[in-house]
Amino acid sequence: MRLLIIEDDQPLATLLARDLAALGHQAVIIDNGRDAFAIVARERFDGIIVDRKLIGSMDGVAVVRWLRDAKVTLPIIMLTAHGTVDETVEGLNEGADDYLVKPIEAIELDARFRAILRRPTESLTGGILVAGDIEINVHTHRARRAGRPLEIQKQEFRLLTELVRNADGVMTRAMLIEKVWGEDFDPKAKIVDSYIKRLRGALHTDGRDDPIETVRGVGYMIRR
Repeated sequence: MRLLIIEDDQPLATLLARDLAALGHQAVIIDNGRDAFAIVARERFDGIIVDRKLIGSMDGVAVVRWLRDAKVTLPIIMLTAHGTVDETVEGLNEGADDYLVKPIEAIELDARFRAILRRPTESLTGGILVAGDIEINVHTHRARRAGRPLEIQKQEFRLLTELVRNADGVMTRAMLIEKVWGEDFDPKAKIVDSYIKRLRGALHTDGRDDPIETVRGVGYMIRR
């Protein structure tokens, strides 16, 4: 992969680029967010690594927001020295695909980028999303598990769709509320936990394992 590293800690960026090169990747380093705009428009990359706390008027969150507003769909992993839950939620809500606390090993970055790239998109799968034995048809609004139809309500379907669409990635409660119920809904409400419980009941049939994992203090996820 050809990766863009946006990091103002030059020694760290150089070390990371070297370790990524040992894994077969090419890395280009820039030290500020504003240069990211021009280089992404001019050159081809397979993914972006951006530090949250960049020096200058544009931090990593602003860079990610700009890239997503500009319809840049490249996988983006945000790095931070201090990863609080609130910072993680903000970074993910602005469009980062993953959020990691430094120091980070190149081998983990490699694995995380590959996991992101394995996620299917509706345009490539004809509207069919799959995670494990769960299949979602976003066009017909039908869901199946192990080939058998799931009897779930509209909001449960939307909740399951977001979990499957982002399989292998953690969806925070705030992210799920925004996607399923809308931005105006109270992010502190217990509605996500309530619907997850109902969804688990629908999925936990015929003695099958519960496919939804709880990530304590953060949210939920489904493995691919």
